[in-house]
Amino acid sequence: MGAPERERTLYRPLQRAGLQVVPHAVPDGTVPFVLGWRPEDVGGGFSHPHGTPRLVKRLNEDRYELAASLGLLDRRREFLVLLPQGAHAHRVFLREMHQGGRATRTSWTRVRLLELWDVMVRGAASAFLGIRAGRPGFGMMALDGSVYLCCSTGERGVDVVAVPRPHRSANVLRQLEWFVPRKDGRSPAERELGERIAL
Repeated sequence: MGAPERERTLYRPLQRAGLQVVPHAVPDGTVPFVLGWRPEDVGGGFSHPHGTPRLVKRLNEDRYELAASLGLLDRRREFLVLLPQGAHAHRVFLREMHQGGRATRTSWTRVRLLELWDVMVRGAASAFLGIRAGRPGFGMMALDGSVYLCCSTGERGVDVVAVPRPHRSANVLRQLEWFVPRKDGRSPAERELGERIAL
């Protein structure tokens, strides 16, 4: 996808949610986003059932409070958000991930939180930070890699988990190694996928 197309399909919907994309500004050496943490790695979070009164207002408020308290935002209110490469929606990413195939590739994108923002409704409705308005799903990380923030919507509600210092977690590091290519040029994850396809 070319720059004008990415601007139209991805950047503008995020801008309407109050996230201004800062293109080509991801810090060198940024740790990839992985889901390898365990309960002992979690440093905060919250869960709200779908029937919670004023659900989206609480989701927005609690996400911001958690993000600010753990240092997700820098002094310019900038941080990283995980976005699909190309124009794939979050729904496509989830479908491919749960079908056991190779999920849509994702990468970090630097964004700035504007004064007027709505991550849990407009962001989720953008199709890149969730399935639809009020049904968010995203990964975020501080520019210095000091904290992950992961949000998912399930059958019962919305969960947000924070993982401080992911680069110091043995569980996260073990998961990262799973994706690192070995001498044969394939990672353990790619090797296992190839073996499953061959069966």
